[in-house]
Amino acid sequence: MTGAIAGTLIGATLAITALAFGFWAMLLVAFFMAAGAIVGRVMDGKLNLRGVLDALQGKRTSS
Repeated sequence: MTGAIAGTLIGATLAITALAFGFWAMLLVAFFMAAGAIVGRVMDGKLNLRGVLDALQGKRTSS
């Protein structure tokens, strides 16, 4: 799936949610979509969760 198709599907999902249920529901759906994407990348091995947590805490590594 290309980035353009994925972006279109995400935008359509959020637009339909906003129209049907309102702004706060759209934000909740966007949050869960982002959380699902993060979990998927961690499970695929494409995201090092320890590195992300260290970066959020301000820790730096030399590697």
